Amino acid sequence: MASVNKSTTEQLRMTLQDAVLKCSERCLYQSAKWAAELSASLPSTENLSFSSDTDPDSPMQDAGQPPQSVPTVVSSNPDPAEARLETVEINKYLLAKSYFDCREYERCAAVFLPSGLPRGPLSASSPNAKIRSPLKSMKGKSKESKDSSHMEGTASMVLRDSLPRISQKSLFLALYAKFIAGEKRKDEDSEMILGPADGGSTVNKELVGISRALEGWFAARGAEEGSGGWLEYLYGIVLAKGKSEDEAKRWLIRSVHLFPFNWGAWLELSELLGSVEDLQRVIAELPQNIMTLIFLLYTNQALFQSQEHIHSQLTDLERVFPDSQFLKTQRALLFYHSKDFDEAESIFSKILHADPHRIDSLDHYSNILYVMNARPKLAFLAQLATATDKFRPETCCVVGNYYSLKSEHEKAVMYFRRALTLDRNFLSAWTLMGHEYVEMKNTHAAIESYRRAVDVNRKDYRAWYGLGQTYEVLEMHLYALFYYQRAASLRPYDPKMWQAVGSCYDKIGRPMQSIKAYKRALVAGTYYDTGSSFGSGTGSSGPPSGIMDPEILYQVALMYEKLNDYEEAASYMQVTLAQEEGPEEDEDDDEEARGPGTGVTNTTSKARMWMARWEFGHGRLARAMELANELCQDGVEVEEAKALIRDLRARMEGEKG
Repeated sequence: MASVNKSTTEQLRMTLQDAVLKCSERCLYQSAKWAAELSASLPSTENLSFSSDTDPDSPMQDAGQPPQSVPTVVSSNPDPAEARLETVEINKYLLAKSYFDCREYERCAAVFLPSGLPRGPLSASSPNAKIRSPLKSMKGKSKESKDSSHMEGTASMVLRDSLPRISQKSLFLALYAKFIAGEKRKDEDSEMILGPADGGSTVNKELVGISRALEGWFAARGAEEGSGGWLEYLYGIVLAKGKSEDEAKRWLIRSVHLFPFNWGAWLELSELLGSVEDLQRVIAELPQNIMTLIFLLYTNQALFQSQEHIHSQLTDLERVFPDSQFLKTQRALLFYHSKDFDEAESIFSKILHADPHRIDSLDHYSNILYVMNARPKLAFLAQLATATDKFRPETCCVVGNYYSLKSEHEKAVMYFRRALTLDRNFLSAWTLMGHEYVEMKNTHAAIESYRRAVDVNRKDYRAWYGLGQTYEVLEMHLYALFYYQRAASLRPYDPKMWQAVGSCYDKIGRPMQSIKAYKRALVAGTYYDTGSSFGSGTGSSGPPSGIMDPEILYQVALMYEKLNDYEEAASYMQVTLAQEEGPEEDEDDDEEARGPGTGVTNTTSKARMWMARWEFGHGRLARAMELANELCQDGVEVEEAKALIRDLRARMEGEKG
């Protein structure tokens, strides 16, 4: 991306300021905050034309210069018809917005909407099913289906005709208030976290009314006729809640075409993309602007991609927004996903120093500190976040991670529950609470927590891996295998995922598939040098750089032994032993780049014992004696090694006699 000039920067700043205003008018506060932070991160383009000895506070500073335009309190609308409606209803709009700001959502909606909106969960039989995808009628029920469709179509037409003639801004505010009221009531009906009513049984009962109102409005106006993209955004959210993801993508893409600077629409679209392939399929349909570049960066990061070209894209964006804390956070998360915990921690530390009251993404920072076992820094972060805002879910997760690091798992669960009470869709809290329940041996609660994490975000490989671990503890290996495979598909370059898959195949008696999974783990091990992707307390649990994991090699050898392929098993055992010394030295190798070997470990000692017995069985007694003596020196498997030495001596004496 080429560097932008002064006029382009100013145009981008004005566009972002306009986006802040429009998002705020529609009570999309998170999107407004995001746009405001991005606008503030643009470089200053002020060019002082007065002499250097002029006092900046002097009233003569701006003499002879035209006054700069300042954003108005209420944005203007380029559509004359919409502008007239907004002017007429300004008093009612300000009243409705004040109700929304005071969290009186039903009262806000009642200012503009009739009280007769239908209620109930959004099902496949609702009118929007005709728009999304025609449902095939079941045999023997075609007449019933036609009657139902006729009744629903009539209801939609009546609802469309009963909607008052108001501006799009007011209609969005009223319907959005209805949606938030439904979400609030759903949380209230769910009662306690992981309680009997907490789960899929409670739904937002306002979805069907909002859906029919929007369908009626779109049918009356025609596709994209004078639309600003906001109602399309709301309809996309409603469809996503109703599990109509393909249609939701279509409406959200239409929304970002009409108004690209609504970050909330991009976030909703990102959540619907479950893989890199899904992302590639929608790229051609996206608008060609800077928001698409930010979206691609964010979605790749959310899909745990951290290739070099993604870092290059981020560097290009940072040239445009050099002070953006959001972009710096994405850089830190990219390093986090690639197991470079030191670099990720360094970036987060700089972000915290620059903006100590910023709570966003602190839960990820606390995860990094937890993995690094940096207890003093995690304690400081917990104190800082609590002093800033103790009633943010991110703060609760930071404190929960601190107690988890202290092995106070009950207190950790209490704080993760508090985070979920504040926001039931907060992914980190569900996953981390599942980890704590595993530590507490409460497998049922762990499974429920991980399932809820997957419901919130099916891209979270940690939750899939956690489900696999929990079912493995219950010795339900087929279930564990399924979840491990899902985790491996989301994280194909993580050796720990494939190692778990191989272990499950071994336990269900499929050694050939186990060998393939273990070999995949060896290949994946070259992608990350060190670190663990799940639950360990250190950041360097893997083998040193440049060598293969001896544990995986040893497991591959055992699988070949089960297949009675002893020659292949012996070769892998020999490779396992070779990892003690590290890679072989070549003239062209950089000595520092090669790194040390693993040294003697329990795994390599087991391999040495296996090899000693193998050599003994094949009559190579001298080699077997050498390996057995090495075992005695290692201090591992000593008793078995001594017994083998006695057998070897007896055999040698027998052959001499």
